[in-house]
Amino acid sequence: MSGDALPDIRSLSPEGIRGFFSEHNEKSFRAGQVYEWLWKRSCRSFDEMTNLPVNVRNLLKEHFTFNKAQPELQQVSADGTVKTGFRLHDGFFIEGVLIPSGERATACISSQAGCALGCTFCATGRMGFNRNLTAGEIFDQVTFLSSIKNNLSNIVYMGMGEPFLNYEAVVRSVEMITSPEGLGMSPQRITISSIGIPKMIRKMADDHPKYHFALSLHAATDEKRSRIIPFNLNHPIAEITEVLKYYHSVTGKRFTIEYILFGDFNDHVEDAKALARFCKSFPVKINLIEYNPVEDTGLKIPDPDRTRQFIGFLESKNLVVNLRRSRGRDIDAACGQLALKRAK
Repeated sequence: MSGDALPDIRSLSPEGIRGFFSEHNEKSFRAGQVYEWLWKRSCRSFDEMTNLPVNVRNLLKEHFTFNKAQPELQQVSADGTVKTGFRLHDGFFIEGVLIPSGERATACISSQAGCALGCTFCATGRMGFNRNLTAGEIFDQVTFLSSIKNNLSNIVYMGMGEPFLNYEAVVRSVEMITSPEGLGMSPQRITISSIGIPKMIRKMADDHPKYHFALSLHAATDEKRSRIIPFNLNHPIAEITEVLKYYHSVTGKRFTIEYILFGDFNDHVEDAKALARFCKSFPVKINLIEYNPVEDTGLKIPDPDRTRQFIGFLESKNLVVNLRRSRGRDIDAACGQLALKRAK
């Protein structure tokens, strides 16, 4: 059997690994050792599993592969942001970003190689879709980025891809990041961002997540949202509003609205009024994001005075608003910029 046809060891549950050792007449406690190496120690090869006898390591090599996301390229921004390019086992390329802030740092990680949604403002969306990442490949980004700085405080699934179109692997990766058998991070330090896939938001609500949820809205009318997010043509704002009401009724949790400000497009007071109307149906906080230029989009950075007016109107309606300053723009690591230059 060729190496490419072998199953990835990290796709197995603890029960699956125990079953494998039982079938091969090996001691059952070996399964616990392997599982610890995979997720708690984040090893990168079977040879690193040094408390396993050589014959057991060779047995694993014969029956499994070890598909890691390998860090290959790295750029450091003038503001300290670090962008890392990871090469996948089949040649595809993804990016993850570490954003330091004082004593803290946030890892922005990818869930897909490319993206199928084609949002006009996003560099990744212009690449097209290659494939979903495995839970292990998502996990690898976190462990490597956290090795750059030991003060990783938050993880956001806001890199390449739409997380809810890879729901099972994303949830599995969160489990291993937060599990005592994995990295043991608090789920309260994790946010998953989605463009708004209604059936998956409903599923997430029914799963009662412990992590945070953010909706990438970017325009609060169908006319404008459909111009920048083609997905909105088939799933308009009214449909998303209803499923968000369901999410809040089931979980009781507040969520975040992510809203990129595009100059002379969605940054007028009338746009702020539409956003305020949208937010009346549930408790939210709003993250306004400075647009980061992507070539040939026709979109531009908003005027600072208009941004202040936009924020002022929302605050007059007693909405919680944060303005997120761009980080890593000089190395194409900022929101919406990932992978365009690599694709070229």
